[in-house]
Amino acid sequence: MKVRIVVIVSALVLLLTIGASYAQTAAPGASPNADYSGMYTFLRDGEFLQLTVEDDGRLTGFVSRFGTLESDKGAFLDQFFKTASLTGGQLKFTTDVVHGTWYDFQGVLGRGEGKSRAEESYYVLRGKLVEHVADANQKDLTSSKEVVFKSFPEDAVLPSAKRQ
Repeated sequence: MKVRIVVIVSALVLLLTIGASYAQTAAPGASPNADYSGMYTFLRDGEFLQLTVEDDGRLTGFVSRFGTLESDKGAFLDQFFKTASLTGGQLKFTTDVVHGTWYDFQGVLGRGEGKSRAEESYYVLRGKLVEHVADANQKDLTSSKEVVFKSFPEDAVLPSAKRQ
């Protein structure tokens, strides 16, 4: 009789464990992209890209860069994402226009050389970045390049820079 009770209790514990495991993997709202949230390098030292994967899976973020025009040279400019998407590891974004400049990006987000999130390059973003600049006649001048943006260490502090 004792053996029978032990077998029944063991079977129930096993079923509950399997059920709990299944519930965790099938939980609605769980986002496999959530780990990609964080800061990444951008084009020059001191500039960065901030990615945030929201609880509902939406991608938000911005680019912080130094101005390059006479009127904003050296000033820190934030360009928020106008549109953005992250599907699997495929990432796309277009920034808002700031001082006649905006960016389009299409690429792949994946693991890098870092061994933990506390190291640089735990994640890397590889792809094509197109910079759009409106000239004095509002003509769109574009330049594109293949880029690799590396994740900052998780405990990294923002570089101290004058914000505007």
